[in-house]
Amino acid sequence: MKKVLLMMVALFLTVAAFAQIDEPVKWSYAAKKISATEAIVLVKATIEPGWHIYSQHIKEGGPIATTFTFTLGKDYTLVGKTIEPKVISKYDDQFKMNIGFFENSVVFQQKVKLKAGAATVKGKVEFMSCNDRKCLPPDEVAFSVTVK
Repeated sequence: MKKVLLMMVALFLTVAAFAQIDEPVKWSYAAKKISATEAIVLVKATIEPGWHIYSQHIKEGGPIATTFTFTLGKDYTLVGKTIEPKVISKYDDQFKMNIGFFENSVVFQQKVKLKAGAATVKGKVEFMSCNDRKCLPPDEVAFSVTVK
């Protein structure tokens, strides 16, 4: 009985050691005040080699686009839409279209108008990450950035 129990524990530990959860994208956040009443919220994705995330501007029928949702607060308002840098665009055989994406890292920017001297900008980003073998299910990450 002890041998069976020991073998089961050893098997469990071996499987647990090799089972890894793919998390190829790490997010970080910052804010840069550009005047007494305006700031830029910076949302950065650092992407593991071989992986990518998609642009905010994906045509219908394509993969899940990166999407930002901001929680409107009493201390700030959004100015315009979230902007992104120039994408890498390639034809994707699976989706039968050109698709814009980012590799390595990307910084998205959202301008905000401050109603007071400081504010906490909150929101969430939804994204999908893929490599040349697989795509992970869409993920959602909440963020909070203090603007001083």
